[in-house]
Amino acid sequence: MNSIDFSLDTARRLDREDPLADWRAAFHIPPAPNGSDCLYFTGNSLGLQPRRVRHLLEEELEDWARLGVQGHTEARRPWMPYHENFTELNARLVGAKAHEVVQMNSLTVNLHLMMVSFYRPTAERPAILIEKPAFPSDRHAAASQIRFHGFDPDQDLIEIGPREGETNIRPEDLMALIEAEGHRIALVLLPGVQYYSGQVFDMAAITQAAQAKGARVGFDLAHAAGNIPLQLHDWGVDFAAWCSYKYLNGGPGAIAGCFVHERHAEDETLPRFAGWWGHDKSSRFRMGPEFHPIPGAEGWQLSNPPILAMTPVLASLEIFDEVGMSALREKSLKLSETLLQWLDDRLADTVEVITPRDEKQRGCQVSLRLKEGDGRRIFDALERDGVICDWREPDVIRVAPVPLYNRFEDLYHFVDRLEQAILMDRTL
Repeated sequence: MNSIDFSLDTARRLDREDPLADWRAAFHIPPAPNGSDCLYFTGNSLGLQPRRVRHLLEEELEDWARLGVQGHTEARRPWMPYHENFTELNARLVGAKAHEVVQMNSLTVNLHLMMVSFYRPTAERPAILIEKPAFPSDRHAAASQIRFHGFDPDQDLIEIGPREGETNIRPEDLMALIEAEGHRIALVLLPGVQYYSGQVFDMAAITQAAQAKGARVGFDLAHAAGNIPLQLHDWGVDFAAWCSYKYLNGGPGAIAGCFVHERHAEDETLPRFAGWWGHDKSSRFRMGPEFHPIPGAEGWQLSNPPILAMTPVLASLEIFDEVGMSALREKSLKLSETLLQWLDDRLADTVEVITPRDEKQRGCQVSLRLKEGDGRRIFDALERDGVICDWREPDVIRVAPVPLYNRFEDLYHFVDRLEQAILMDRTL
């Protein structure tokens, strides 16, 4: 991008030129202490509520009131096959075929269910490869699976991190580790986007390299789904899972999504934990003792869909489908590039950006830290001033300009208030 002048006029001009600007009105923006809209940059932690959520929820409550149990077949969106409302939406969102995706459970539950099937360690190949630092839940899940199978995480949990003094994992280091340790690795379990730094991983290259060494490959897409374009089917990923409450705006603790590649669709020899909702639909209600899984990702379901919990996710995924990931990605890159330029222009001496500058290696999130001073104190000052971003120990402020509802004007005010907070802190 060309140089972008740091001014409120420039920010407002960019907003006038933004083809997605009107989508901001589709969301509830929380108020700041002064009553104006806050500057909300935590869509990477909890997305904002789409206004259409209330209407859809009210429809479900009305159907429950007037139909009772008959709502399973006669509601406006019948409850028994309710998860099927998500099938095409998720398939387009993550670059999958319809039978490769399903909406179910929560993220870590889905990761465990996938590891039951796709982490099959042996004495010669016991290891799981994760990143360092991994999100704690992912590390706990991987380590517990290793212990469950009788192996030792101290020996068999392989972690790849940045080099000393660096903040991002070098792709060549990751490839070299897979090459060197691939004979021991049963499963590669990495994020699509690293939660701390915001680094985007080359999922296609990782999948190809790891599978060539005989490993299975799964991705935690908590920070990738709804953030960056995905092509899970074409990349050949074995499985993936994602939450729906971050970029996907499904509400706190929202029902998660899951992907299983079609080459595993009808493999009934794969071990799995089974529940009746994963059973063949045509014979599910015959109540027989034998389990016959639905071909595809639906076969990993355990329980019937929780309608009231899933409805907000449906409202948001419909918006994603209407806007399209290519348009969202285009605006996202403009937002992050503008933020990076303005941080460089105004605060290069005081703020370090740890997110990769290469647009192929970043999504919405820009992670930064103060070069001097107490970053947590600055974060707290921003929050008091109506700037909602995110703190991650030990010293990182995560800022995620989300293309559906963040404006260029928001970025201007963020940089300005960050600069003022740093100047005020120096006078204390």
